[in-house]
Amino acid sequence: MSRDFASNLLPIYREMLGFSMTKLNGQTNIYDIVKKEKLDVVNKPISEAHGLPNECYNNIEYTKIERKKLFEDKWVVVGVASSIPKPGDAKPFDLLGIPLILLRNKKNQVKVYHNVCSHRGYKILQKKCYIKNVIRCPYHSWSYNLDGELVATPHLGGMDKHESKDFDKSLSGLKEVRSFIWLDMIIVNISNNEVPFEKYIKPLKDRWSKFWPEKDQKLIKHSNDLGYFKLKAKCNWKFAIENYCESYHLPWVHPGLNSYSKISDHYHIQGLPNRFAGQGTVVYNPRLKGKNKFPCFPNWPKNKINIAEYVALFPNVMMGVHKDHYYAYWLEPVNHQLTIEHMEIYYVGNEAANSKKFKNLRKQNLKLWYNVQYEDVHIIEGMQEGRNSPSYNGGNFSPVMDNPTHHFHKWVATNIV
Repeated sequence: MSRDFASNLLPIYREMLGFSMTKLNGQTNIYDIVKKEKLDVVNKPISEAHGLPNECYNNIEYTKIERKKLFEDKWVVVGVASSIPKPGDAKPFDLLGIPLILLRNKKNQVKVYHNVCSHRGYKILQKKCYIKNVIRCPYHSWSYNLDGELVATPHLGGMDKHESKDFDKSLSGLKEVRSFIWLDMIIVNISNNEVPFEKYIKPLKDRWSKFWPEKDQKLIKHSNDLGYFKLKAKCNWKFAIENYCESYHLPWVHPGLNSYSKISDHYHIQGLPNRFAGQGTVVYNPRLKGKNKFPCFPNWPKNKINIAEYVALFPNVMMGVHKDHYYAYWLEPVNHQLTIEHMEIYYVGNEAANSKKFKNLRKQNLKLWYNVQYEDVHIIEGMQEGRNSPSYNGGNFSPVMDNPTHHFHKWVATNIV
């Protein structure tokens, strides 16, 4: 076969095998998947901009780039510390296929490790469990303590020889992931390349300090009985974030909520530098039945008593802060068209969070938020279906109502390049 003839066949082979030349070289360039002009237009002023193109929601190769740029290189929520409350508690978590271990060590510290044995790469932890002393790999029984140190290597040097002068166990521990606990959320930066989380979160902390100071934030307690639910959405994770950012959809999607918290009662939130966006209301007044009322955060200003804010911290957590409770609604992207949504609800002090006295109120509040979030599911799933249309240009924004959502789209378009 001549070299020229082979060269002519190569594009055909690539197409048959589903490869691009960049993939053959071990890399995929974002512009091989999405045309540059489609991403450039996202960053234009809102009156001229379009939203993210279809490829950002329904292309598997794009999702691989997004995993690296948005979920490995940024600070990302992977769970909550209250889900592993006691030393020795551990659970696995997969972040778009990256296997992780979340555990609490004997010093009561929450640690995150890559869930892979240093020997032959076996995924060690398969389900949530309590670990008394060591995490043991089922393959060859290599074992690690709760600080990730390799402490046992059976027959490493031959039968009944568990050590070897040619093997340094200290170099083969579990690989720790950079992590931070904030408002009970376990937040990781897998690539260890972002700014310190304290600096990353400072713009939002400064914003909330006016009505929800840090000393009040430390009072939050997770409700163990009525403080959690999850929903599955057959759609890309980004739809949940962009929907959460705006109040434009309230009258049609949330008629019950809109009956007492209308579009006109809301304002936009666009955090700079561009790490968060959302909306707030000036009429928060929970309509829960019963003679009891949840205790409020003690330093919440009286002149802001009806303020509540709903902020998406990019990429994958949506937070709601109110005078009497807080929630973290974090997203677990399973793949490019399936997302698990986890709702974690917190109250002011353990009595409000877990006592019998407030149980009926907790039940009502859980139902309220379940209904609101469930109403959004069919909407965001419908957007996933709509993204199969080749005629869709990514979306034409309202120059008045869609600013926070445009803020999120710009964050994605800027960071995936």
